[in-house]
Amino acid sequence: MIVWLNGAFGAGKTATARELVDFMPGSTFYDPELVGNGLRMLLPRKRWEEVSDYQDLPSWRRLVVDTGAALIAEVGGPLVVPMTVLRQEYRDEIFGGFAARRIPVRHVLLHTDETILRERIAKREEIPGDTDASESVRRWCLDHLAPYRAALGWLTTDAHVVDTTGLTPRQTAAHIADAVRDGAGNCDIVQTPEPTAATLAAGVLLFDEDDRVLLVDPTYKPGWEFPGGVVEPGEPPMCAGVREVTEELGVRLDAPLRLLVADWERPQPPGFGGLRLLFDGDRLTTEAARELQLPGSELRGWRFVTESEAAGLLPPVRLHRLRWALRAREQGCPLYLEAGVPAGRPLDAATLEATLADSSAHPPVHPPAGPPADPAGVPRPAG
Repeated sequence: MIVWLNGAFGAGKTATARELVDFMPGSTFYDPELVGNGLRMLLPRKRWEEVSDYQDLPSWRRLVVDTGAALIAEVGGPLVVPMTVLRQEYRDEIFGGFAARRIPVRHVLLHTDETILRERIAKREEIPGDTDASESVRRWCLDHLAPYRAALGWLTTDAHVVDTTGLTPRQTAAHIADAVRDGAGNCDIVQTPEPTAATLAAGVLLFDEDDRVLLVDPTYKPGWEFPGGVVEPGEPPMCAGVREVTEELGVRLDAPLRLLVADWERPQPPGFGGLRLLFDGDRLTTEAARELQLPGSELRGWRFVTESEAAGLLPPVRLHRLRWALRAREQGCPLYLEAGVPAGRPLDAATLEATLADSSAHPPVHPPAGPPADPAGVPRPAG
């Protein structure tokens, strides 16, 4: 088990975590900041100049999970983790990673009145004898008060909140130990094992009456997604898409689905890639959309979005897949993609973006170069 102590910088997470170890027999103190320090020595300076916080490094987020899992395998017992995480997508990635390894997470938020918090920060001496370095740390803490306030909406919903304003670290730790024993702070996240080989996945595009597409927000990984999931062994892909929509949204799709795109996703370590299918699930009525039901352990939200709005929610690989799927839907003919680009028509990124940007006026079915098109107007796949 992971007991994750979250909160503003200066909230007393580290001091409380060290006390909490005494109240939880067999537990181990685990500070992910050490992972960041190790990466600081390992990564090229140029890479560090590209980020403002080591939490922005995908390698840090993955190593936090891998190291935590290795520690539990080595020493057993719970890990007590003091670490501020204010970006919900990072919480999803890290906690989802632990869930994939069947390691439960208890999320506890140490909340302190901001006036008291500012007083604590002002007295903080991070590096004894180094006035400049300590002042730099104090500025860092103060600069992150606003992001903490902005994150309170999701933090207070996700975590067990402990008001530490009038408590010592030991009193706080005693309260947390009792709360954890009672099951407080449990993050009910679906356990999705990490792939060990290339996978076949089926997604379904559902539309509202204005032709906006439905996206869902998973709890176990960052970013928004299409409804759908991995095809089980021996399962027909279309049936998998129908099953996933029913499980995730409570919607039964009785009519056969129409394939829009088949997209080969290249392996990109640590991922294995695979084949991604997107089907057209047609329109949902306003009444049906109001009755969508989300499994709390898997999805936290949904929304209908335009193509331009989707650009701010989807990672590039899924955004390109969506854009070509929408073009295929307009043309009534499926497309075969490799790494998000129709096969047989190599395009550089700039050309692709320009083509997609102009898609509302000229759907990108005929790029300037490529193999001959079939009578339907869609180029034949290479080979």
